[in-house]
Amino acid sequence: MHTVTYLQAINEALREEMDRDERVFIMGEDVGWNLLGATGGLKDRFGTERVRNTPIAEAGFVGAGAGAAMVGMRPVVDMLIAPFVYPAFDQIVSIIAKSTYLYGGQAKMPIVLRAPMLYGAGNAAQHSDRPYPTFMTIPGLKLIAPASPYDAKGMLKAAIRDDDPVICFEDWTLTGLRNEIPDEDYVIELGKAAVKREGSDVTIVALAGAVPHALAAGEQLAGEGISAEVIDLRSIVPLDRDTILASVEKTGRLVVADPAHIMGSVASEISAIVAQEGFWSLRAPIIRVATPHTHIPFSATLERPLYPTTEKIVNAAKRAMA
Repeated sequence: MHTVTYLQAINEALREEMDRDERVFIMGEDVGWNLLGATGGLKDRFGTERVRNTPIAEAGFVGAGAGAAMVGMRPVVDMLIAPFVYPAFDQIVSIIAKSTYLYGGQAKMPIVLRAPMLYGAGNAAQHSDRPYPTFMTIPGLKLIAPASPYDAKGMLKAAIRDDDPVICFEDWTLTGLRNEIPDEDYVIELGKAAVKREGSDVTIVALAGAVPHALAAGEQLAGEGISAEVIDLRSIVPLDRDTILASVEKTGRLVVADPAHIMGSVASEISAIVAQEGFWSLRAPIIRVATPHTHIPFSATLERPLYPTTEKIVNAAKRAMA
């Protein structure tokens, strides 16, 4: 075992998969210069053929990545920040998500898009989005949002080995997290949530940067006599319905914490699933803790209160228990 940060875990996953499979290469804006800290040392180790800086032309290099994947390579396309998926939207939706279906399974699309979410850092409206709910609506894409160094490494490695397209939404509020990970090779199956804390009174399902707040809320609630079960969703598509429904069947109450905007959110989809498939288990209304339906301001004073916090999750759980 050794201790790594969230960023170091991503770097290890990239390096190990490039060592393991010569078809894996990285491309994107400034990847050779390690601008955000996840690609350090890779250009020196693998050269510029496999660590390729691109122009500021997202539609172009995402399309090039799609073409490379269709002819047998395994590209990891670094979007630099998550909102830069928007200029490449047509390539992602019309080509990457649909090609396997359109060609009757004759074409595979083993491509990973890394989409770091830099919210909560004064990046204002254009650069602070958490756009995974938009892509959740598009068939053909797998979406993951690891919330720990252990998951970041294991899920990214699994994504790179997957024959389907995966978008990895990396939450930059978690980059300072540290934990121990195995020295040996490991992968984490996509589509499986993780029960981080067992409980019997209320289920708290959390995603991405909301997970540490949910765990802290679970600790605080325990001190007040409320037993909270905390689930780290980890995978958005496929979504682990069984783990969520089994927990709600046990607790009878559900709080969902999601850093994205509340309208059309992952929190909304989970709420709909439980309302439809687990209704008779519920003892109280489902409560969503998510970002209001508004653009993100530049001012830290205005931005900071928008996202899920430990206090908001605790209050939601207490309302569910009332």
